[in-house]
Amino acid sequence: MLEIFRTITHDISGKVHTELEQLTEITENCWIDLTAPTEDELEVVETALGVPSEFLRYPLDEEERPRIDVEEDEGQILIITDLPYVRRDGVYAKYETQPLGILLTGKHIVTISLRESTTLDQFKANRVKNFKTEFRTRFTFQIMFAGAKDYLKFLRYMDKTIEAAERQLTKSISNKELFKLMELGKSLIYFSTSLKSNEGVLEKMMRNKYIKLYEDDQELLDDVSIEYRQAYDMANIYASVINSTMDAYASIISNNLNVVMKFMAAMTIVLSVPTVIYSFFGQNFPMPWDNTESFAQMPWPFIAIVAGSGIISGLVLWWLKKRDMM
Repeated sequence: MLEIFRTITHDISGKVHTELEQLTEITENCWIDLTAPTEDELEVVETALGVPSEFLRYPLDEEERPRIDVEEDEGQILIITDLPYVRRDGVYAKYETQPLGILLTGKHIVTISLRESTTLDQFKANRVKNFKTEFRTRFTFQIMFAGAKDYLKFLRYMDKTIEAAERQLTKSISNKELFKLMELGKSLIYFSTSLKSNEGVLEKMMRNKYIKLYEDDQELLDDVSIEYRQAYDMANIYASVINSTMDAYASIISNNLNVVMKFMAAMTIVLSVPTVIYSFFGQNFPMPWDNTESFAQMPWPFIAIVAGSGIISGLVLWWLKKRDMM
């Protein structure tokens, strides 16, 4: 999808009001947004701006890492950064990252991505202050700043999910909650890697001689660096929490299994006592006291054997309980 925007300024009652309008053609100082573009749309932008074709196609590779490329002859700069997004898998939300390309030319700024981004939606909805498409460097930093805010927002969502999963695990250890924690742990690894790479891009932008920084831009860039560092630290903290939680519940599961096995072993010992006694009296030869034919028909031997087995089993059970085997 190809969308073209430009900010226009209105003077309302002595106050300057900036508004974003959508255009149908590429003009100077416009913002060109390419979301999952077709080849025809890529060719339109490539022809209109005279940019290298690979600059428009690099960000469309999901495995592309954050970096900066410079076309020195034309003074064109490609900045690739990772932004977070939520992918729905049934009823579950999976947090992942995707590359976003920001292409700076002499009179245009182009954003290229595979999917719609909540970060860019904020600009399209006029929810970002002091946003102007003609201030391309500042616009770039504002995009990265909004991306850092999205990372922090998603990290807070993940923190709430972790707390909910932990509360559920305290009631019953279920595979469903453990798998949820594993999925969050994987997402946090993606976030940490992308945030670290984005920090490297910001450091290069500070030193890059092709990107002209004004005083206000420098302050904004410092704010962006702080936000990314905070998000990176939060992602690492949450990853450590998940790892420790998983280790703790693995120990709990192992301990519960040991308790069950100990109980089963103790019950096996208790139940083996009557078996031994009944086996002894069930032997197929006469007992010393069995000197009358009526002995087998009398109820007392049976009652005595059952009672004796119960008493001995009770004593064994008491002894095992005293030894904390139950």
